[in-house]
Amino acid sequence: MSAEAGPAATRGPDDHVRRVRLPADRRTPAAARAVVRSVLAEANLDELLNEALLLTTELSTNAVEHARTELDVEVTADRAGLTVTVSDFASGPVDDLTVGVRNVATDITEVAERGRGLLLVDHFASRWGTTYLPTGKGVWFRLDRRSPDGRQPDGSTVPASDPDGAGQNAAPSAGAMSTLMQTTPDPYAEDPLPDFASNLLTRVAEMVGAAGGVVRLDRGDGQGTQVLARYGRQPRAGNDLLRVPLAVHRPYAGELELDAAPTAYARPLAVLTAERLSLHLENDRLRRADVRRQAWLTFLAEASELLAQSLDVELTMALIPQLVVPRLGQWCAVHTTDEWGRLRLAAASHADEAMLPQLHATLREAGPDSIQARLREASRNGTQTPLGAPMEGFAVPLIARGQRLGTLAVGRHQRHRHDPDEIAVLEDVARRAALAIENARIHAERRRIAQTLQQSLLPPVLPPVEGIGFAAEYVPTGGDADVGGDFYDVVPLPDGRWLVVIGDVSGKGVQAAAVTGLVRDVIRVLAGDGKPLPELLSRLNETLVERGSGRYCTLALAVVGPGEGDRLGVGLHLAGHDRPLLLRSGGGPASFVGTGGTALGLLDRISSPTSEINLGPGDCLVFYTDGVTERRRGRELFGTSRLRDAATPLAGYPADVVAARLRSTAINFSVEEPRDDIAILVLRNDTAV
Repeated sequence: MSAEAGPAATRGPDDHVRRVRLPADRRTPAAARAVVRSVLAEANLDELLNEALLLTTELSTNAVEHARTELDVEVTADRAGLTVTVSDFASGPVDDLTVGVRNVATDITEVAERGRGLLLVDHFASRWGTTYLPTGKGVWFRLDRRSPDGRQPDGSTVPASDPDGAGQNAAPSAGAMSTLMQTTPDPYAEDPLPDFASNLLTRVAEMVGAAGGVVRLDRGDGQGTQVLARYGRQPRAGNDLLRVPLAVHRPYAGELELDAAPTAYARPLAVLTAERLSLHLENDRLRRADVRRQAWLTFLAEASELLAQSLDVELTMALIPQLVVPRLGQWCAVHTTDEWGRLRLAAASHADEAMLPQLHATLREAGPDSIQARLREASRNGTQTPLGAPMEGFAVPLIARGQRLGTLAVGRHQRHRHDPDEIAVLEDVARRAALAIENARIHAERRRIAQTLQQSLLPPVLPPVEGIGFAAEYVPTGGDADVGGDFYDVVPLPDGRWLVVIGDVSGKGVQAAAVTGLVRDVIRVLAGDGKPLPELLSRLNETLVERGSGRYCTLALAVVGPGEGDRLGVGLHLAGHDRPLLLRSGGGPASFVGTGGTALGLLDRISSPTSEINLGPGDCLVFYTDGVTERRRGRELFGTSRLRDAATPLAGYPADVVAARLRSTAINFSVEEPRDDIAILVLRNDTAV
């Protein structure tokens, strides 16, 4: 085989030709292989697939790495074989930028990485050569198919190998090399490499007449050097051993060893065998690395999902060590910093639970060389810091939005140290964990503020009134970090009567809370001045139109005072609010009472008719917000009918019992968190029957 001036220029009518231009991208070799594979399938040249893909990968990869320009890949298949040309658009000779210098060394250790491309082309191709054009340069190779009887297209035959091992000093025959190089792993085997390596080792040992041989491989996974394949007897130590290192990248390392003299025939064949095996080991390394990276990506995605689901600070910090141990380390500890920069152990975990007390004791130790000092250094400098004995590992800072929250310390595995992939994953976990902790802290602060603000909009207790029973229940929405617009109140009037109020301001959040506070304060001021309810509602409507920021409010107001005999007189006004339920102590179904009016804050003028109701001893009125009737179970609403049916059996019960039972019934209607605030206010005539 030799380098020639260029590929054949003539094409037949049955030729299959494909030409594509590909970018200088890491995915280009895969795209080039796909083009070659499709052409071979069209031309029924499957027997050339392995060599064609191997050489195409080498040339396209080296062109991407060294030329760094777009590539033209031309593939031509005919009845006799396949021709592939890989051209780039870089200036200079081929051996400088593209596929590398042809290396004629016989020792695999002397083959430079950039020289492998043409070496493989020279080994496998029937013919090959280089092309030079004004726009760039390229390399082409030709693979000829063989007939079933071993004849080449020109009628010549391939010489048979020496089956008896004679003539070991002669050059390896083309048939022997072809048989050796066409050996490929079984793609359907669970682990094809051992069988492939054994087959390859057996073939080369028989060709060189070796008494024994072994292939050793260390994958760098902590298992040490393993025997991948063995042939015959164990090679004896001495000068007659033929050793060839496998050309694999870290963390892989290995060698091919034959119990045979390193003759001029045996060494090149062993080198070629080692290189053939190295290519598949490199594929195995890349495949395992790809599978491992995909597993890490899946792990990071699942970790992010778990961390994002928790909005509780303590639970989030307790979850982090459980994610890390034992997959990424023997032990893990999360420390947080207080406002003075002091570290506090928030959570820790160990693969061996019996070691947890010792881990806690070690983490608490003080001193200039202690783990505590290393953790403070990592937190202060914001960099990865190694941890010494007795708990070896390293610490990474927890930083979110520029704020240093603490450290994540991880102990190394018992069998091996963390590799670069694991360290990168741990740093990514630390970033995601810090963000989850910060989000949980922000949510906790928002929840605390919302609860404080919500409590300020509700009366701390309902006033005790002789002969009148008041009871209320309030359930905030499931997202308790937002303030709802529901409120209730009981306000004393100057004439000795009481004003019962329940309302609902549209929307949620701080703006809704501000409007709720405005409505509540205006009602208290106007009621304290003795304004009649129609005037109170009119002025409140004007205030909301001017200062309500486009929000509206529904209200139910009832003035309660002594009536005839032992009855209570109730003057009811509804401003767009749901009608309350009336429960008579004598029994009978509950009924809705009152006449609807206009919600406040929508129109300049409103209408709010007055309804007079007399409550006998034991009778009660049940006020509520739409969070009760609009409670959802899928597409089904709780509704007013269920509310009436639930209230009817409660006639005659105390106000606090009625409120609690209705709250429980509404909550238990669905397993979902409430989507809206639930407020229930019960007014009862507690005059003795």
